[in-house]
This record gives sequence, C-alpha cells and structure tokens, in this order.
Amino acid sequence: MTADVALGTGPAAPAAPASPSRARRIWRRLWRRKGAVVGAVLVLFFVAVAVLAPWISPYDPAKADWLQVRKAPSAAHWLGTDEIGRDLLARMIWGARASLLAGVVSVSIALLVGVPVGLLSGYCRGWIDHVLQRITDALLACPFLILAIALAAFLGPSLTNAMIAIGVSTVPVFVRLTRGQVMAVTVEDYVEAARAVGNPHYRIALRHVLPNVVPPLLVQSTLSIAAAILAEASLSFLGLGQQPPAPSWGSMLNTAKNFLAQAPWMAFWPGIAICLAVLGFNLFGDGLRDALDPKES
Repeated sequence: MTADVALGTGPAAPAAPASPSRARRIWRRLWRRKGAVVGAVLVLFFVAVAVLAPWISPYDPAKADWLQVRKAPSAAHWLGTDEIGRDLLARMIWGARASLLAGVVSVSIALLVGVPVGLLSGYCRGWIDHVLQRITDALLACPFLILAIALAAFLGPSLTNAMIAIGVSTVPVFVRLTRGQVMAVTVEDYVEAARAVGNPHYRIALRHVLPNVVPPLLVQSTLSIAAAILAEASLSFLGLGQQPPAPSWGSMLNTAKNFLAQAPWMAFWPGIAICLAVLGFNLFGDGLRDALDPKES
C-alpha cells in the first residue's frame, strides 16, 4: 500500500468499483449458477410486467362486469374473473406493480437509514456504538412481520404506509450487517495506512471503508426485496396494505379465501405469483452472493 493510495490521490482501496475484467469474472460466475440464472429470468419477467402494465393489461383492473362474476379461465378471460367480474389477468399484472414497488422502496428506506447508522456504529465504536446497538437490539427483539404489522396499523392502511413500515422493520438487518463489515474492514492495512498519513475520519470512512462493504449489502438488498414482497402481501391480506379497488396480490388472496370452493382460481394465481417473485429474488440473491465471493474461482 503506497502513500498515494492512503492519501486518496492514487488508485482506490481494494473494493473500489469493479474493473471490466473483474466484472466479467463476476458475470461468468453468475452465469455458471443455473439457479441464479433462473432467478434473474423471474425477476426480469416480473419487472417487465410491472413496467409494461398499461400496455399489456387486457382490461381495466378495477372495472366490474356483473355478467362475468367468478367465471373460470376462458379465451375471453385467461385467468378467470373475480367476485364482481373483474379480469384476474389484468389485476395480476397491475398487482405486480404494487408488490415490486413495495419491495424496492422498502429496501431503499432500510438502506438509506441502516447503512449510515451501521457505518457510524462500526467505525466510531465506543459509546456511540453501544447506544446505537441497544436501539438495534430493541428493534430486533420484535419479529420482523409483527413489527411491520404494528407500524402499519399505527400509520394507517395504505400502500405508502405499508412500505414505510416494512422499511423501518428492515433497518436493523442493514445496521447489523454494515457494522460487522465495517469492523472487519477497519483493521485492514490500507485503512491503517490511510490513518497513518493523516486522512480525516470522514474520508477514510467514505472512500476506503464504505466501498468495501457494498458487495454484501447488494446481496442482502436482493434477499430483503423478497422478504418485503412477502411482507407487503401479508399486510395487504390483513387489510393494512394496498386498499381496494387497487389491485394487490395480498388483497386478492384475502378476497379469494371466501370463494375457495366456488372459484379456486381466484386464490391460485396470486399465490403462484407471490411464490415465483419471492423465489426469483432469493435465487438471484444466492447466486449473486457466490459470484461476489472473492474466494470463488
């Protein structure tokens, strides 16, 4: 490690943005893992469906047709209709927007809060670390979904409030992960060299420490999106998330439970969509973790 690197005038610390060759190695590792490829395909499929919803939806998802109540899948309605004649395919397509939006926004909130807190806690140590970790312990003492339900009930039923509740409930995970990674990085030689030549603490933390904790945060973000999608569906099922008539996979399941004998397709399709979306993000996250592992060949 040279003085130029420590001063920040030379090349960045080891985990700076990946070079083209390193990026190619990561891509090759990811491509070799068939589970990760399947997960990536599922994720891209649901993202495409959510983005293209206005153009590919065959019907208005909120328009009722009392002549088509609880109709089985047919040429006119590929996935059937619901209890007031709304097309299930259209509602599934628009429901993908709510689920993916909840996953991405919730995890973004958790990252924006959890990463700075974890960085401060892991780098400063001392009483700051003790105070922040006791707060984190208090949040972790309550199960994730129970905390999300309590916060959503307190804030009021809506998709926005559900996203905030899920995001706040996810913050402790990112605080703990960031803190642990920061504590491991701060004992590396290049960080010690940066301190030795007089770099200010904020520069060391932002230039030499933070870039080296990004890979595990990316992996955790992918896995947390899957958990957030499941949590949003749970909150909507309980009436605390997306509110009718706006479509949501969770609220569709809530309605479908009353018609399992007469119209089982009403529960089948949103249940399958939730399973596939969560599976896709989990498979992709697992593959991304292996691909970013420097010990992998």
